[in-house]
Amino acid sequence: MTTTEAVRGTAEPGIIEHLDVLIVGAGISGVGGAYHLTKQRPGTSFVVLEGLDSFGGTWWTHRYPGIRSDSDLHTFGYRFKPWTGPPIATAEEILSYMGEVIDENDLADHIRYNHRISNARWSNEDKRWTIEATQTDTGEPRRFTANFLWMCQGYYRHSEGYTPEWEGMADFEGEIIHPQTWPEDLEYAGKKVVVIGSGATTATVVPAIAADAEHVTVLQRSPTYFIPGRNRIDLAETLRELNVDEEWIHEIVRKKILHDQAIFTQRAFDEPEKVKSELLAGVRANLPEGYDMETHFTPSYRPWRQRIAFVPDADIFKGIASGKASMVTDEIERFTGLGILLKSGEELEADIIVTATGFNMNVLGDIDFEIDGEPVDFSETVNYRGMMFTGVPNLLWVFGYFRASWTLRADLLADFVCRLLAHMDEKGAERVDVQLRPEDKDMELLPWIDPENFNPGYLMRAMDLLPKRGDKPEWQHTQDYWHEKDDIPAIDLDGAEFVYG
Repeated sequence: MTTTEAVRGTAEPGIIEHLDVLIVGAGISGVGGAYHLTKQRPGTSFVVLEGLDSFGGTWWTHRYPGIRSDSDLHTFGYRFKPWTGPPIATAEEILSYMGEVIDENDLADHIRYNHRISNARWSNEDKRWTIEATQTDTGEPRRFTANFLWMCQGYYRHSEGYTPEWEGMADFEGEIIHPQTWPEDLEYAGKKVVVIGSGATTATVVPAIAADAEHVTVLQRSPTYFIPGRNRIDLAETLRELNVDEEWIHEIVRKKILHDQAIFTQRAFDEPEKVKSELLAGVRANLPEGYDMETHFTPSYRPWRQRIAFVPDADIFKGIASGKASMVTDEIERFTGLGILLKSGEELEADIIVTATGFNMNVLGDIDFEIDGEPVDFSETVNYRGMMFTGVPNLLWVFGYFRASWTLRADLLADFVCRLLAHMDEKGAERVDVQLRPEDKDMELLPWIDPENFNPGYLMRAMDLLPKRGDKPEWQHTQDYWHEKDDIPAIDLDGAEFVYG
């Protein structure tokens, strides 16, 4: 039950609102978590605190042209609500879908927008978290206490993207922008645009602006993998023609996609050169004959060491084929007044430079955590299955998959939270955390993820902030949905790694 009580004995008077569960973030994970609590734990008091002025997270903050998913919505969508649109969806379509989840399940009253959390303090004496926040639209402080903290805030800083510091940037006479903070009034029609980077954001922005710009040049240091294909799933359309119920279609298509993804991912490890050849053939088929694939579209790393973007209807390649866009593979020497000087000596002229160079990770929302007055350094903890931290009570962290849709793990972990809370009720426990078991005491502690397994720049830059992993599956975020879908529901909540109090 939600309760409120006056704050006594503190320097700043106010009202504390006490809850069973506090969810941080109203993005895809937080909204899903709220749904699961209402269905699996009716009567549980909870709020969702969101720092932005609406739900959606990434899909609300990112306003660059063409913003769309790079995962199919049959698996990026929730398991409990059928997705009926095209598999690759726009931000607007995703926000509409999430809005329907909120409206259909009466979740709006649980969500508090414009609440930026500054710190969270755990008391072993009180066995609860105290969360300090500021209501950003009024500037007023807000304070909550909660028995359990569910971190669904995502993994990057919304306020700014990552842009390297290149020599001469101040000399450039045009505009330099990052897609994460794209100006709504940016005029790119008839202008020369250089987009630095070759990931999913570039694959989205370039086809969206190429028709209106004078020319768009993609400048990449090294090539990346893409999967071009039609933005439709024939199986889904066939089932609709047969008037199969949308809930059945959703389940069948999800299973088919996940089956195919599992095979593809395993093949990327078992026969990387063959998979590489197939991926390159898919790109080559959409480019002019004789195009320099070796220079611009042949990565030096094996498939799936970084995320692979799906390109619906091959739109970026059509832009290259038409001459409205082009690829340059080189390194930046410096910026100039007119554009970018490359190490090869070539100068790219530009009116606008877009730095699609990634984002800045944060760990648990840049919130200051304390336990009994002592700061928590998450890099000194060991991560239990990528969701809990040794020595940190009553807290679960949602971090999704790199090689599958984020929401798949958000749904799995929501089930786990609800089961863990029920187990605590059965035991009469007010506190739970994880600890290394006797058989883990001599386990080697390693960086959070193996760079040989997955190594995008944003992750490598933040590795020193992330928790440690062990050499056993229990102490890793395995990134393997196809095993976790069975392993996480089977976790023994009375195992030696769980400590209750």
